[in-house]
Amino acid sequence: MSMAYEEYMRQVVLPMRQELTDAGFKELTTAEAVEDYMADAEGTTLVFINSVCGCAAGLARPAAIYSLQHDHTPDHLVTVFAGQDKEATAAMRSKFPDYPPSSPSMALLKGTEVVHFIPREDIEGAEPEAIVRNLALAYNEHCQK
Repeated sequence: MSMAYEEYMRQVVLPMRQELTDAGFKELTTAEAVEDYMADAEGTTLVFINSVCGCAAGLARPAAIYSLQHDHTPDHLVTVFAGQDKEATAAMRSKFPDYPPSSPSMALLKGTEVVHFIPREDIEGAEPEAIVRNLALAYNEHCQK
């Protein structure tokens, strides 16, 4: 892949990254960052596997952000970017061995255990409100303090 293309893509995805970081998500951009985070993971964490696709832009990211207005929310928010931070994404996906790779997708963790997972097929074509409800129900079950 050419350096010009790689730089172009880095610039294109900046607002897609910033949308989540502005909402409080911590970006994990390397496999080492994922491993470090997971080694110390406590409480609940919403993991957002970001993507450049339309369903990430129009459905998944807005739904994840809006879901944070719920009464019960995860203790931590982290994100990896599929197709951009490939090693970080592979490292995070390795923590979800029971789920096929999917982007965008969201995993709710309790410690390091996946307690709820929303794959792309439950995002693509869904109404944003349905995704928010899906997350809110998971938060109600797993994120009460």
